[in-house]
Amino acid sequence: MEVGVMPRTPKPITRAPVALTGARVFDGSRLVEGHAVVIDRGAVAAVMPEREVPASVAIRRVEGLLAPGLIDCQVNGGGGVLFNAETTVAGIAAIGAAHRRFGTVGFLPTLITDIRAKMAEALSATEAAIAARVPGVLGVHLEGPFLNPERKGVHNPSWMRLIDADDIDRITSARAGRIMMTIAPEKMPIETMRRLATAGIVLSAGHTAASYDTLAAARKAGLAGFTHLFNAMPPLNGREPGPVGAALDDAEAFVGLIVDLFHVSAASLRIAIAAKGWQRMMLVTDAMPTVGTDLAEFKIDGASIMRKDGRLTRADDGTIAGSDLDMASAVRNAVDALGLPLEAALHMASRAPAEFLGLGRELGRIAPGYRASLVLFDDDLAVTETWIDGVDTGGT
Repeated sequence: MEVGVMPRTPKPITRAPVALTGARVFDGSRLVEGHAVVIDRGAVAAVMPEREVPASVAIRRVEGLLAPGLIDCQVNGGGGVLFNAETTVAGIAAIGAAHRRFGTVGFLPTLITDIRAKMAEALSATEAAIAARVPGVLGVHLEGPFLNPERKGVHNPSWMRLIDADDIDRITSARAGRIMMTIAPEKMPIETMRRLATAGIVLSAGHTAASYDTLAAARKAGLAGFTHLFNAMPPLNGREPGPVGAALDDAEAFVGLIVDLFHVSAASLRIAIAAKGWQRMMLVTDAMPTVGTDLAEFKIDGASIMRKDGRLTRADDGTIAGSDLDMASAVRNAVDALGLPLEAALHMASRAPAEFLGLGRELGRIAPGYRASLVLFDDDLAVTETWIDGVDTGGT
C-alpha cells in the first residue's frame, strides 16, 4: 500500500449470521476445542459446541487458533508512517492497516513529545478517524509532553513542559475515543491528575523519576498504570523502589511491557512477571514506521533512526528509539523467550489492554455480546486472518 493512501474498505463476512468452526478457541480465559464462534451483526452471538450450531446459520471453516483480537496501546507508527509526521486520518489508517497484518485489531496511535499545535492535530485527527470509522482505532495515546526531561529517552526535552489550563480543556473536551496520557507524576499536580482521571483520561506513568511515595499518591488520584516498564525510569533500588518497585508492588496497576528482547532482557521480564503476575501486564509494541515495511532508516525530529537486526537506534548516539516489534511477535516472544503459557500471553495482548482502557466489557474476550474483533493464528502463532467488528479484514 502506498504510504498516505487510505486502505481498501474491508468487506463483511456475510450479512447473515455465520459460525466460524474448525479452530481451537481462546475465549479470553481458556482454550476450548470443538467449539464454533457465531457472529451476528458485528458481535459474538454465541460460543457453542460445533454440533449444536443451528442449521439456519452459515458455516465457515477455519484452521488454527481463534483468539480475541490484539490491542496495542502504544503505536508510534507502521507501514512507513510516523504519527508525529503524518498526524492525519490517512496516517492513522495506514498505521492501522500495517499492524492488522500482525493481529492488531484495536490500537492507539501514539504521539510522542511534540509542539503544542501537534498535540491538537493528533486529537483532531483521531476524532476524525473515529468519525470516519477507520478500522481498529480506539483512541489516542499522548506520550508527552508532560514528562521529565531527565528521563527523556528519544523524546525532545526542549518540548517537554508543564500542563496548563488550555491543555486540560482541550484534552478533556476531545471526542477522540479512549485518551491515554503518559505523564511524569512528579511534574503534575495531584489535583490535575484527579481532574483528568475523573474526565475519563487513562493516565500512565512513564519517562519519570518519581519516588514510590509520589507514585502511590498519583495512584490514589487516578493513575491507572505504567508505560513501558524499566524504560525511561530509574532502576529498582533497595531504599527507593521508584517506578519499577511501585509498579510491581501494586496488584491493581496495569503495566506495559515491550517484549522485543532489546528494550528489556528476558530475565528482567521474567522476574517482573514472577513478582506481579501476568494478569495486569500488557504487551505493547512502541512500534515505529518500520513495522510492515523494509525501511532501513527514518527520521524523528530530524534525527536519523537506523534499523538493524530488529533493533531501532539513533544513528548519532545509539539511543533505543521505539521498536520494530509487532503484537504477534510480542506474543511469540512471551511464550518462547519468557516461558509463559499461551493463555497468559494472549491475555496480556488482548484482555488486559482492553480492561486498562475501560473496554473490558466489549473487547478482549470471545463471549456473547462482545465485539467480533478476532484474530486467527496458525500453529506457529503467525497471523492468517483478522476481523474487526465482524468484518473480515483479510489475511496476510
